[in-house]
Amino acid sequence: MINVILFGKPGAGKGTQADFLKKKFNLIHISTGDLFRNNIKNKTQLGLLAKSFMDKGDLVPDEVTVDMLKDEVNKNSDVRGFIFDGFPRTISQAQALDKFLKSINMTINATISLEADDYVLEKRLIKRGMLNGRSDDQDISKIRNRFKEYNLKTSPLKKYYDDYGKLYTISGIGSINEIKNKLINLIKKIN
Repeated sequence: MINVILFGKPGAGKGTQADFLKKKFNLIHISTGDLFRNNIKNKTQLGLLAKSFMDKGDLVPDEVTVDMLKDEVNKNSDVRGFIFDGFPRTISQAQALDKFLKSINMTINATISLEADDYVLEKRLIKRGMLNGRSDDQDISKIRNRFKEYNLKTSPLKKYYDDYGKLYTISGIGSINEIKNKLINLIKKIN
């Protein structure tokens, strides 16, 4: 079994690359954004709870996010592994994920950080925003605020996973195929 965390700033290519990797290695892609949307759309107990926080403009507590993630992993317990995209975002979430995975005799094999300069990511996000209409990808101040949040809360995960020898860094600059091939080769080495 192989379990991989993909992280990087918005626009780094996590979702795009996760789609390739899940097909190549027969993994389940768990995106926290998709988990929230599906739980809210289907009006699950966790979805309604998450929505109650979001409606007030509050962040959804880690416990709710972790419980959604647990449900998704438990629904797919007979798979080859998982790609976690957008989770964990903080050290406390990483610790909760480690604890949960340990309880079901699983572990994170690799955390892969897709790295790119902010100005490259800003251009990507503006282009993506024009193509798909996402308002948070069309406003440079919102984009920069998301980068700031990433630097404050998510970037410390690099040290957390590096301390366990599980951090790998790949340049998110280049063609989609070039990045995909780097990721595939890395995962083959790890696996």
